[in-house]
This record gives sequence, C-alpha cells and structure tokens, in this order.
Amino acid sequence: MNESLETDALSQVGEVGLVEPKDFVSEEPFTFEDGSTIPGLTLRYETYGRLNAAGDNAIFVCHALSGDHHAAGIHSLRDRKTGWWNNIIGPGKALDTTRYFVVCSNCLGGCQGSTGPMSIDPRTGRPYGMRFPQVTIRDMVRADKRLVDHLGIRKLHAVVGGSMGGMRVLQFGIEYPDLIERMIPMATTARESAQAIAFNVVGREAIMQDPKWCGGDYAEGEGPNVGLAVARMMAHITYLSDESMARKFGRRKRVKDDTEQFEVESYLLYQGQSFINRFDANTYIYITRALDHFDLAGTYGSLESAFAPVKARTLCVAFTSDWLFPPKQNREFVLALLRAGKSASYAELEMDLGHDSFLVDAPALYDLVRDFLAN
Repeated sequence: MNESLETDALSQVGEVGLVEPKDFVSEEPFTFEDGSTIPGLTLRYETYGRLNAAGDNAIFVCHALSGDHHAAGIHSLRDRKTGWWNNIIGPGKALDTTRYFVVCSNCLGGCQGSTGPMSIDPRTGRPYGMRFPQVTIRDMVRADKRLVDHLGIRKLHAVVGGSMGGMRVLQFGIEYPDLIERMIPMATTARESAQAIAFNVVGREAIMQDPKWCGGDYAEGEGPNVGLAVARMMAHITYLSDESMARKFGRRKRVKDDTEQFEVESYLLYQGQSFINRFDANTYIYITRALDHFDLAGTYGSLESAFAPVKARTLCVAFTSDWLFPPKQNREFVLALLRAGKSASYAELEMDLGHDSFLVDAPALYDLVRDFLAN
C-alpha cells in the first residue's frame, strides 16, 4: 500500500492510527486483598500520545466490565472496528493525544492478555481457572500503579472511566492521592444496588449451571458458551434504556433461516455470540464478583471517611436514562466528596441511551471533559 492510500485509510478508521498492544511484566509477587499471592503479573496495555519530560501529562483510562486495553485506533488496516473509546481519544478530541499521554490497560483478572483466570499458574503449569485469587477493584488499581511507575509517570493529569471504570477511578483517588490531579468517574456508583447485584448473580448462575463449565476447568474454546452468552444478553439489557430499545427495535420482526424473530431478539443473540468469541467465562464470574463487593462506605465506615485522603478535583458525569447506576447513586458520592471538603462537581446529561451513554457519540460529554482537563 502506498503512503497516500495508507494515510487516507488511517484518517478514515481512527485518528490515532495504528497502535500496538504491549505487555508489562512484573516479576515481583502480588498480594491480593484476601491475602492470596501470585508470583508475578502481566498487564497488557496501549498508549496514545507522548509522555512529556516532566512526566505529568498522563491520563489513565479505566475500562468497564467487558472492555479491555484497546481503547482507540486500530491494530491493522484490516480492522473493521476501532478501540472502544475511539470517539473520545485522539488528536483534537476530549482526550487530546497531541497534549496528553493516554494509557489504558486490561485490568488484573482480565482475559485480554493480563493475568487472570485464563493465565498459566507458573507453580502448576496449568491455567488458574477458579483457583485464581478473588480480585477486587482495589487489587486492579494497585496492579495498575505498577504499570504507571513502569512508564515513568510522575503525576496523572487525570484518571477517567465509566461504569466499573468509574469505580476504579474513585479507588485510584483514594489509594494514590498524591499521584492524581483530576478524577472523572462516569455512570458509576460507590456501591451497587441489590438489583444490580441480582443481575450479576443470575449471570454467574447461567455460566456455572452450563454443563461445560466443569467447575471452571474447561479447555480454551470449549467452555460454557451457552451460559456466557445468556449472561451477556441479560447484562446487555441493563446497559440500554426502554426508550433506546423502542426506537431501535420496537416490535419489528425479521425472518432469519425461515424463522420469524423480533429484531431485539436477533440483536441480543448476536451480542451473546460475539461476546463468547472474545471473553472468558471464569473472568466474567470474577469481575462481576469484584463489582458486587465494591462498597466504599462499607469498607471505610462511611463515604466521607473513604474520601478523606482524596486530593484530586472530581467531575462526575451521570446520564438521566441510566437505570443500572442511576444519577441518584452518582450524586450520592459527589455530595460525600463535598461533605469531606473536596473539590467536586456533578453534571447530569439528558440522554436516552441508558447506561452505555458514555460510550456513544456525545458532544456535550466531550465538551465537559475537555474543559475540565484544561481548567
């Protein structure tokens, strides 16, 4: 491919262009919150932009449950999709890669190259499976700190993320107050409601009741695909809203393989099938448990006590149609930050796309983030 054609292809597919995942390997033992230890860890990550000489222009992006390290750009010119947050990361975008050094890692416990249940336990030569320690949001953040240090980052200009990523943002600010200047949690919560936990419980049961789960000891590609697909289909419903589903699908039907299906049915079946091609069932169990047990008030005694160490300025963004982590739950921890004497602001965007609103094209969100980072 000649240079002009390659440049044109990159400009159409993703402004940060071709990116290459990297692996950070730490041979230092890692101890989890529950006291369990693994002999070392690997975090797969990507970076966009350049770290300045002072090491203080970095932005750490925290992905949600089903996300990973590939947040922007493309891996090859054959890629049909860009990274999951390509609409906010790139030259001139809210996370402007001409100004900031943007980092995104696959979290500890993940299944896209980072150490997790799929990884080989060097002590046994077998995959950890359900013998992997139960990872927590705090464990993920402590692992990410190793990566931050490895990259030579002296100060994080901001930590940004939505949903589970927002939980990680809050924990980052608590855990490493002198490292972080700004926090931008979106569509998140300081602890899940009983309803949110219930959805995760049913998803885990769908996996564990699948005959091919085998107690978590399944060969790669031979696991509980039916259970995992059902878990994903059900969870995906919680990421949408009634309004967006009515507009996108309504009660319309289509014929596929001589069978009539509702369009929403076809969509969910597609979501389930595509998910099993890129995600691991045991990882789903582990990460949803991490979500369920994240409870800042319960861990620290109160939200005000939890936020006592925080030094970062905070911008929380919620979305009116998010019924998984509704605006009320976002406002709750912002008010606690203010009661604790911290600098915090709250924005509630009128969008009808549900919990996933932070992932879609949203100019109002981009303006908020851009201004907060520049202020």
